[in-house]
Amino acid sequence: MEETTGTNVTPPPFFFRKTEELKKQIGNIIVGQEKAVELILTAILADGHLLIEGVPGTAKTLLAKLVSKLIDAQFSRVQFTPDLMPSDVLGTTVFNMQNGTFDFHRGPVFADIILVDEINRAPAKTQSALFEVMEERQVTIDGTTYPMGEIYTIIATQNPVEHEGTYRLPEVQLDRFLFKIEMEYPNLAEEAWILERHNQENLSVKVKQTEPILTKEELFAMRREMRRVFIEPTLIRYIASLVYHSRNSKAIYLGASPRASVALLQASKAYAILQGRDFVTPGDIQFLTVPVFRHRLILTAEVEMEGYTTEKVIRRLIEKVEVPQ
Repeated sequence: MEETTGTNVTPPPFFFRKTEELKKQIGNIIVGQEKAVELILTAILADGHLLIEGVPGTAKTLLAKLVSKLIDAQFSRVQFTPDLMPSDVLGTTVFNMQNGTFDFHRGPVFADIILVDEINRAPAKTQSALFEVMEERQVTIDGTTYPMGEIYTIIATQNPVEHEGTYRLPEVQLDRFLFKIEMEYPNLAEEAWILERHNQENLSVKVKQTEPILTKEELFAMRREMRRVFIEPTLIRYIASLVYHSRNSKAIYLGASPRASVALLQASKAYAILQGRDFVTPGDIQFLTVPVFRHRLILTAEVEMEGYTTEKVIRRLIEKVEVPQ
């Protein structure tokens, strides 16, 4: 590998080729949503969970399923509903009458990539079932702890428009998501291309026929490489300043947590790897601050009444904090 400044080495070209191939394969099925694809791959590389928000029909579920197939990961899906119980998610212990023992039947959270569809449709009791597994990558049932695999990513979706029969996610759970991604409607050209594709071929069959591109071992290697990505001390201070100013802004009632600081650091290093670099730039941090912060901040009532959105406040925050030279 080619030597660079300091003790760092450039990421192997193999990694960049793999990520570009992943993006290409996703683009062969999903039109547009390039930013969402970048963020999903960044989150998986950074070992973080995702909250995807978008109106129905914007390919939230399709994107999650497609990514899991391309990464050769075990995929599981659970549809959250108002009557869903924690045992329906985690699993339950059942008495075995044949041998007189209790057997644990694993729930859908026991996989590599778990799609939690419409996470805000389940009440707080069921949502709390995910607290431990999201943070500690383990589940404790009847005093027994069951660890998860090294690849463990929860991709949750929710509809921002429909509020009938939904429950707001608690802040403690929101803070466990690395990113909140907002998927938007396609533009006119993308909409026409979507129709062209559906007119020419069955995309459901194409998804089923998709073969893995990235193995678990290759993903682990990329994660090890991510830890070696260089970040200037001034940029670490820059991340800390962004988080600090979010807690001291008059427009923000609840600022970003220390977990958000770590999330922004790890995500920036992962994003640099996806761009074929071995170092973090201020642009990486600025690009990722919005998806890292947007679900963690609570605006003041006065600012909301003035019509400000969380994203607009975050962008103003980014403009105010001095960028290291």
